Amino acid sequence: MTSETSRPNPQDAFDEPGSRLWTGMIGFASIMLVLIGGFHVLGGFIALLENRVYDADATDLLLFQSYAGWGIAHMALGTLALLTGVGLVMRKPWSRVATMVIASFSAVTNLAFLSASPGWYGLLIMLDVLVIYAVTVHFEDERE
Repeated sequence: MTSETSRPNPQDAFDEPGSRLWTGMIGFASIMLVLIGGFHVLGGFIALLENRVYDADATDLLLFQSYAGWGIAHMALGTLALLTGVGLVMRKPWSRVATMVIASFSAVTNLAFLSASPGWYGLLIMLDVLVIYAVTVHFEDERE
């Protein structure tokens, strides 16, 4: 007779560092961070060149009172997110912590810009939270 404790749990195979779930979560986070970075750069260009597409007037924005300031901030954050996403794809050791920092700044920036386009920046906040979750699920695991 075998007891329940001696049977291997099939779920444990997904929690190992080399498992498909672990690799899939990091892959998801890296691709989403590259996309978020691209969206920030695109949003920055739109804020600089064609700010009439936003719902709110520039005076209603938090921090910067012009879309040009927000455009530069979005483009800088987008560039950092793109570079960090590429580092995460390449499994650089610094990229996981950098991903959490960049995604957190991205979420705060999107929250501050939420009044300009609530649907779009609300979606980006959700994606930032998913990226942070995907990177931190197995943070203690080390890849060899």
